Amino acid sequence: MFPRSVYGLLMLVLILSLGVAEETSNAGKRIYTTERIDKAHAPLIDGKLDDDIWEEDNWAGEFIQREPHDNVLPTEQTAFKIVYDVEFLYIGIVCYDADPASINSRMSRRDGNEGDWIELSLDSYHDLRSAFSLTISAAGVQGDKTISLNGGNEDDTWNPVWYAESNINEDGWTSEMKIPLSQLRFSAGESAVWGLQVLRKLSRKEETSVWQRIPLDAPGWVSEFGELHGLENLNPGERLEIQPFVVNSLNTFEKVPQDPFRNANQRVANIGLDGKYSITTDMTLDFTLNPDFGQIEADPAAIALDGFQLFFDERRPFFVENKNIFNYKFSSPGIWGTFSSDNLFYSRRIGRAPQGTAGITAGEYADTPERTSILGAVKLSGKTRSGLSIGVMESVTAPEYAKINTAGTVRDVLVEPLTNYFVSRLQKDLNDKKTVVGGIITATHRNLEENVNFLHTSAVTGGLDFKHVWHNRAWHIGGTAVMSRIAGSREALIRTQRSIRHLYQREDASHLQLDSTLTSLKGHGGDLRIGKAGQGHLKFETGVTWRSPGLEINDVGFMREADDIQNYMKATYSLLQPFGILRTAAFEYKHWLAWDFGGNPNYVDWDVELKGTFKNNWSVVFGYYLQPHIYSKSLLRGGPRIRLADQEGIWWRLNSDKRKKLYFGLNGWTRQGGKDSHQFLESAISVTYQPLDQFSLSIAPRFITDDNRLQYAATNTYQNLQRYITGKLKRQTVSTSLRLNYTPRSNLSIQYYGEVFLSAGEYGDFSHVVDPLAETQAKQLHFYSPDQISTNSVDRSYLVDEDRDGLTDYTFANPDFSYAQYRSNLVARFEYRPGSEIFLVWAQGINNNTTSRSGLSNRFRDQILDKQPNNTFLIKATYRFLK
Repeated sequence: MFPRSVYGLLMLVLILSLGVAEETSNAGKRIYTTERIDKAHAPLIDGKLDDDIWEEDNWAGEFIQREPHDNVLPTEQTAFKIVYDVEFLYIGIVCYDADPASINSRMSRRDGNEGDWIELSLDSYHDLRSAFSLTISAAGVQGDKTISLNGGNEDDTWNPVWYAESNINEDGWTSEMKIPLSQLRFSAGESAVWGLQVLRKLSRKEETSVWQRIPLDAPGWVSEFGELHGLENLNPGERLEIQPFVVNSLNTFEKVPQDPFRNANQRVANIGLDGKYSITTDMTLDFTLNPDFGQIEADPAAIALDGFQLFFDERRPFFVENKNIFNYKFSSPGIWGTFSSDNLFYSRRIGRAPQGTAGITAGEYADTPERTSILGAVKLSGKTRSGLSIGVMESVTAPEYAKINTAGTVRDVLVEPLTNYFVSRLQKDLNDKKTVVGGIITATHRNLEENVNFLHTSAVTGGLDFKHVWHNRAWHIGGTAVMSRIAGSREALIRTQRSIRHLYQREDASHLQLDSTLTSLKGHGGDLRIGKAGQGHLKFETGVTWRSPGLEINDVGFMREADDIQNYMKATYSLLQPFGILRTAAFEYKHWLAWDFGGNPNYVDWDVELKGTFKNNWSVVFGYYLQPHIYSKSLLRGGPRIRLADQEGIWWRLNSDKRKKLYFGLNGWTRQGGKDSHQFLESAISVTYQPLDQFSLSIAPRFITDDNRLQYAATNTYQNLQRYITGKLKRQTVSTSLRLNYTPRSNLSIQYYGEVFLSAGEYGDFSHVVDPLAETQAKQLHFYSPDQISTNSVDRSYLVDEDRDGLTDYTFANPDFSYAQYRSNLVARFEYRPGSEIFLVWAQGINNNTTSRSGLSNRFRDQILDKQPNNTFLIKATYRFLK
């Protein structure tokens, strides 16, 4: 049952979508007409522009400034020329500069975008939403990315093979690009029109200029590109890329003589294959066999006290490349919220850590795999000339076994079954590309055995989506509808219903009922939104999103919480020209209102934010939020919905000028509740020093202090009554990360990343909940008196004598914790030929959650300094064959 405000929003969407007249216009779009050349006249790519082909006419210029002053002449002009042959696009670029000595030629690793650079963007599908972007800096560093959502999303994990060089001279600097047509995607035909944009960054003046002017209040980015004409009979033919690799690694760790799995170093060798086959100019088949991701940087350290799963970004190359095709965030991508990471496809489920346990007893030792092996994966993706986008992915992961040693006898226990993952995504352009409709299907199937029958046998999800733009793309309306069905044993379905995402066991929720006989469960969700994306100072988006109690997508997707309905809104007012000391400035308003499917209002959040960049290139952000109405249905882990104290807080961010050799950033936020309820502070600083163009160093310490009166501790039964025990938590968290980057050449880099993380929490002042909806803690909680609670001297657990008769009525484990982690990666990367690389990796790690002495300094010494880290030494070599 939807709240009345949701019905009001639906009516507003209908009225606005019918009441605004449709307008279309291509006025102001520039056109560049390229020419075809004979392959014998192709230029030598050295960045000097001294080939005959560059001496001829057909150069384009007359760039216009975009930032800091929109629609005025740039400080320095730029010119470019594009030609092509049967296999390649060739681009020559002249970046004029009256002061060549001041050109910023900072080195960086690929995609670093440091110093002065030029960016070429090609909407080769001409769908007005997506593009391929290639960047070359004055230092000769290449960058490449894909652009989607009309500029709303950029993905720099796309790594095509292309060639570019730069050269600094007395007139400024020049560059040449050679782009294989096989690395782009487009629809073959006699005559093609692509979207085209060329953008230049003049670092020392923090100035950007563009060939095709796009106003700062434009409703998008790709849709406003100019056009590239003159492309005739493009057909580079079939293209096959094969990239085999070999890996050899050595793992060292603290030896445990009595443990047969940890009494000697471990050596591992591995081989695999990545490949790409261009079926047509617009369809590509990617595949991988036995992939290895040993060179990937470790996830940042984090700890979740609310019981919900943490979301981590995908970093593995096979899954991140072209991931936008499979992206299905079914709530608004334009506003952050508790639902912002929900996605029907979360690729990190593939190759995850095994979900089963070895279940050893005293005297036994176990060796459990850290992650599930991916036997192979294949994906087909592309877009047809008719505007149909296709994405299909299939992946199979191996069964994983823990080895258990019992008095010298070794047996295998299944901890992750053989699993097949399938994803299919379609989108179709309609109505002169002003309307897009699409759908997605995901499926997970497992070959279950006894030790893992708590998992789902199968899980299927599906979704439909649409988006329509009008009034020159300034307005948009969009929506999604998703459904899910999971199947498995009764044990598996009970586990799902009781999980923190669903909590069907809550006795106070009349719309929920735990059904122990279920072997399948269905659910639905979706989103409906409307917004204004440009044309003026004001932009906004508002909508409603929902997840039914039975929606479950976490077999191959990600969802934080079901049984949720939210109304959200974001409105931004931006300056379009510099004003006074400000280069840019904006004011932002956001709100979230949340209910469950029982109609209970659970959450109200109002946010306001001011942000701006000064003319000296310093930037500042300051925000305030108010949460005057908060109820949690998950805090008591299956207990009743409970009222929390009203909360408010601020956040801030200050960044100095990043063009300097030394720059810094400050950021943080606070949360404050009523008296003795909740006090939270997170504060961080980052400092970066780049004394040389080739070398940079950064350090980023962070500190968190959290005093929470109402932190869940345990659940017990007393006289047939549930006791939901809470305590006052005092938590301190300290972390520091260090990065070193040395890039002597654009194809050679050495990078170091290290992080120390320490979080410790101590509980006290225990109580149990008596009236969860009461407005004051005195009525909400019963605090244990000293004669009701004591500590077991052996295991430090708590003994509760609630009726004070001298006998223990129930116990609960000591919830104090001290978690320490150290992670570091030292990676040397050498691209010895385009697309072929050698990696040398040294990774270290410590994970420790043993109880330690009080005080962060003592814990740091006990849990990190006094421990021997695990070490991994790895060499990986790849070679890319092109046919």
